[in-house]
Amino acid sequence: MRRDAQAIILLLVGGGMLRLAATGDYLNYVKPYAFWLILPAGAILLVVAAITGWQAWRDRREADDDDGHGHGDPKVAWLLLAPVVGMLLVAPDALGSYEAERTGTVVGAEEDRSTYPDLPDDVDPVPLTLLDYAARAIFDDGHTLEGHRIQLRGFILYDGDEPQLARMVVSCCAADARPVKIGFDGEIPAGLEPDQWVEVIGEYTPRQGRDEINGELVPYIEVESITGIPTPDNEYQ
Repeated sequence: MRRDAQAIILLLVGGGMLRLAATGDYLNYVKPYAFWLILPAGAILLVVAAITGWQAWRDRREADDDDGHGHGDPKVAWLLLAPVVGMLLVAPDALGSYEAERTGTVVGAEEDRSTYPDLPDDVDPVPLTLLDYAARAIFDDGHTLEGHRIQLRGFILYDGDEPQLARMVVSCCAADARPVKIGFDGEIPAGLEPDQWVEVIGEYTPRQGRDEINGELVPYIEVESITGIPTPDNEYQ
């Protein structure tokens, strides 16, 4: 590949990484701590792009001085820029209900024997992540959840005709994302849409189901209210 094409690709990738860091869109791909990896990596690529571009300009001038004209490379080589530009212009959204409905719940792959701390008595409702609620409900039989109103936030997916609450859990990046799913017990409002973000207030219920994908347990929550909320900046957990 021509040096000038290399420089442009490096410029686009480096600039794209800095744009993702500046806008926060990097959270659609990786965990928040990766910001401090993306930022310097993007800056380094821009520096390398500048050096490569300068070398390409110098080589072209030397070639022109030697024989009086430059030698062009096949223009089709510039088509290699197409996937890079496409990646920057058409960035995919964070994973949602489509992927969650086709992936087994992350809870239950290995039984957790951890000791769960008591929930505060002076907070009502108690905000919990879906993963924390599911782990307490399944592995601690809900002992630390009983007697508390719980607040959960996630997006809606459908298991057949039944709505569930879900959130994608990532260990490193979106490539390893798996959902944690919570079923609804009690009065469920009509009109819940897939990928709609909601806040659920409710209480622990011993009811459990099975994930059709991997057969693991899915805990439920006794619903008091379900309210629509804006999509959070970081959709992963």
